[in-house]
Amino acid sequence: MNRRENIGRRGRRHHDKRPRFEHRVNERIRARSVRVVDASGENLGTMHPKEGVQIAKRDKLDLVEVSPKSNPPVCKIMDYGKWKYERDKKKKKSQETSQSLREVKMRPKIGDHDFDVKARQVERLLNEGDKVKVILRFRGREIVHQDLARELLEKVGSEVSDSGEMVSKPSMQGRTMSCILAPTS
Repeated sequence: MNRRENIGRRGRRHHDKRPRFEHRVNERIRARSVRVVDASGENLGTMHPKEGVQIAKRDKLDLVEVSPKSNPPVCKIMDYGKWKYERDKKKKKSQETSQSLREVKMRPKIGDHDFDVKARQVERLLNEGDKVKVILRFRGREIVHQDLARELLEKVGSEVSDSGEMVSKPSMQGRTMSCILAPTS
């Protein structure tokens, strides 16, 4: 099965709007003239893209279209593979360091031992650096005793007070009551 059969008889579909490449690099630059900036940030002036590519190849680098919308488009001479790798690495690191919101669910009629287990779980999550949303779900006539549920959530907050603090007070949302705990700095 060759590539043509894969695309279909009408080529790429119009609804497929995503660009094929993130940045235009080297020979993919289609402008008649471009403003070229070298690796150190110095402006080399306006020239034809082929001249810019020759300068970049001489230094064993790539010519990358940085700002395609400007007139003329701005291209920078850089090591594109290295730049992409460092950008992805930085993006991944920022995702790792961000806090995530974890949930711990319990019921208003929870037993003493079960409550201790859930409190330890909340404390462990707070020590890992995550925010924790403690959710109490009401079933049937349990919803009448919201005051007991509020006391239970405040008890969880006081149990883990050395690891975290209550960011939002217990609040009702439909048939659930919840509060959010964040780790102390």
